[in-house]
Amino acid sequence: MTQIATLEAFADTIIPGCKRTSDDRAIAGVSEDGGAVAAGALAVLADPALGLTDALEGMAGLLNMHAGAYGRKRGLTLDGTVPALVALSFDDRTALVQELTGPAHSEREVWFGAALFCTMAFDSAPHLPTATALAEHHPGLELIGFRAPDADGLWRFADFSYRRRLADPHPQTTETGSPT
Repeated sequence: MTQIATLEAFADTIIPGCKRTSDDRAIAGVSEDGGAVAAGALAVLADPALGLTDALEGMAGLLNMHAGAYGRKRGLTLDGTVPALVALSFDDRTALVQELTGPAHSEREVWFGAALFCTMAFDSAPHLPTATALAEHHPGLELIGFRAPDADGLWRFADFSYRRRLADPHPQTTETGSPT
C-alpha cells in the first residue's frame, strides 16, 4: 500500500490527474482529466523489461524519506496515516520533485528517469497495444487526438504528412503494409 500510494503520488506530480474517489490521497486532483496514474505509469514502472521491479520499494522509501526531510525543513506537520509524499500538498510535492530532478541533486538520474517513464506512460502507452489503449480511452492518447485504427485494425492515412508521397512502396510490400 505504501509503495503504490507513494509511486502514484510521484506519477501524479509529473502529470497530474483527477481523483478516482473523493478520499483519494495519492492523486492530488489538480486536473479534471486523467494523468500519469490513469495512463498506467505504475504498470510501466513495474514492467520487468524496464528493470526497475526490484528497486520500486526502495524508490518509494527514498521518496518518503525525502518528503519527510522536506516537511521537517519547512516546519510542515505531515499526516502520519499516509506515506510522507502523499501527505504533502501538490505544491510541496512539485517543489520536492523539482529539487530531486534538479541538476545539483545526487539522485537526479534516478528521479529524472522515473519521471521520464511516467511521461512515457501518458504520451505513448508503451505497456499496452495501441488499439487496446484507445479502446480503453487512454488519457494521453485521447488528449493528443490519436486516431483509432480502421475497422480492420489497421491504420491508414489518406493524407501524407508532407502532403506528398515521398517514395513508392517496395514492390514486395503486402496489402497490410508489411514487406515480404
